[in-house]
Amino acid sequence: MYGSDKAGDDAERTAFRKAEKKYKLYYEDNSKSSKKKKLPKQVDLSEVLDFKSISESYNQTGDLPPGIVAVNCGFDRPVFGLENHPGFYFIPGALTVEEQCQWIRESLTNFPQPPNRTNHNVIYGPLSNLFVAAKEGKILVEEKSDDCLDSKSSDIVSNGDAQRWKFYEEDIAKSRGKTCKSVSASVLLRKLRWSTLGLQFAWSKRNYDVSLPHNKIPDALGQLAKRMAQPAMPIGEEFRPEAAIVNYFALGDALGGHLDDMELDWSKPIVSMSLGCKAIFLLGGKSREDEPLAMFLRSGDVVLMAGEARECFHGVPRIFTDEENAEITPLELQFSHADDHCFLEYIRTSRININIRQVY
Repeated sequence: MYGSDKAGDDAERTAFRKAEKKYKLYYEDNSKSSKKKKLPKQVDLSEVLDFKSISESYNQTGDLPPGIVAVNCGFDRPVFGLENHPGFYFIPGALTVEEQCQWIRESLTNFPQPPNRTNHNVIYGPLSNLFVAAKEGKILVEEKSDDCLDSKSSDIVSNGDAQRWKFYEEDIAKSRGKTCKSVSASVLLRKLRWSTLGLQFAWSKRNYDVSLPHNKIPDALGQLAKRMAQPAMPIGEEFRPEAAIVNYFALGDALGGHLDDMELDWSKPIVSMSLGCKAIFLLGGKSREDEPLAMFLRSGDVVLMAGEARECFHGVPRIFTDEENAEITPLELQFSHADDHCFLEYIRTSRININIRQVY
């Protein structure tokens, strides 16, 4: 799911790949002194569309740059489209700061909870309360057969070679670490890359597996998605939120160019909500050879992709975590309470994307 530089020669030559490499995070070569802090290479951002500035200018003068159109859909805030990309809608600042903080909390505490699956399932199985465990400095320890069991862990069930993982306080985990594999909850939180809500997406099969245990999309998230989907919905129809994928980005992470094509009806939009650090989003065409447009995504922005836009390659080659470019000051002010410090610490160097889909 996340991009890498291991593409073949053919991929290197595509217009989309060139754009990914243009905006990807690279560091200056200061190998002569390992003690120096790595400095990001400067990137030319002059061609990146800035819908925040476009919206501010439009509200003042009514003017729009070439290729940008205002969508008249009866929505309660400006909605913009692209002349050459029908079905693509950009709603800058669609979520209030309070809503952004609400969904950051949910994305870290509740959305990774079983039966929702995460990228950690394949190694560790379902993990409960990962965020709380990281906050409390706990360690995940492997429980395997009788080698790692004692009378104090009778709640762990061993069946032959079956393995179980359990969070322990640090001092207990260290006493068991000589015979058991372990990893800190804080490391696992930083390596959290995705979680799936509602109908579960099977990444290996690239389809939705209705046989997997799942809960319905949370009502509040579903209602928000319905409201945000309105500009892209066919007249007289209502969006049905049935599944969602939550992506978690850290510094240096990228989401490679891809298509979201596993849903049955492409006339229904994917509702994509951005939270946390600012990012660059690439919207290409139906071929990787088509030159993509680059645009900023800020916390609170919502993007809709429906119809022909669903056939366009898109990705996220870069997030910004430095103080100047991350643009999360409103979140920092909202997360000022001591109880929210753990959320603020995470989101200062991270981006979360929630994309909600109608599957059938």
